[in-house]
Amino acid sequence: MSSRRSYSSYSDGCAAAHALDLIGERWTLIVVRELFLGPKRFAELQRDVIGISPTVLSRRLRDLESRGIAIRSTLPAPANVDVYELTPWGLRLEAVNKALSMWAVASPTLPWDADMSPDTLVLSMRAHARGDATATPPVRVTLFLTDSRIEASAPVPYSATIAPQGTTIEKASRPGPAEAEVHATTAEWKACIIGGTALGALPGVRVDGTPRAVDVLIQATSLAGNPEALSSTLPVPTPPAV
Repeated sequence: MSSRRSYSSYSDGCAAAHALDLIGERWTLIVVRELFLGPKRFAELQRDVIGISPTVLSRRLRDLESRGIAIRSTLPAPANVDVYELTPWGLRLEAVNKALSMWAVASPTLPWDADMSPDTLVLSMRAHARGDATATPPVRVTLFLTDSRIEASAPVPYSATIAPQGTTIEKASRPGPAEAEVHATTAEWKACIIGGTALGALPGVRVDGTPRAVDVLIQATSLAGNPEALSSTLPVPTPPAV
């Protein structure tokens, strides 16, 4: 006699089904996504995941801890605050997030005009990132993104390094030397990186330093320049009529 599936589990031997048991609840993967670039406090997560209630966020974080995907720790003095971060196993979900993103760009109902958090936009850049044969020596750009969804939000700094073998983008509280700095809102930068709008058509974006360095960054991280992404945006076949 087969056992009855519980409400909280698919009770399915497929590993993909078990993955959904772990991260399939509403908001769970969104919370995970906001931790890929480093630890965050509860208040920072609630700020960045717009629409989630404190109760649901608390529940999702507890679940992630109990499942070994995230841990809670206390920063040393003088901070003395609790933060949440992903375990090494949890960090491996970035590859899952990338695969879902590259698959979903072909969706005819993708909300292209919806805004994104700074970290989410940078994760999109990482998903599209590739090397640039002209970046010898490597090109470094500092990116300051202001969340246009939140009034009076502070810029978040990131450091990008573009080289022939690949491109890396990391959150950087103290960015090092760079050939250029870009200051933009998330809405403006998304229009450039994902929407394909020319930088010159975005008057709110400020570039300090060498413009070529910024051009190299855009070429190496934009959706339009990624052959894999372009192939995935081909029209979705219409199902045959029944």
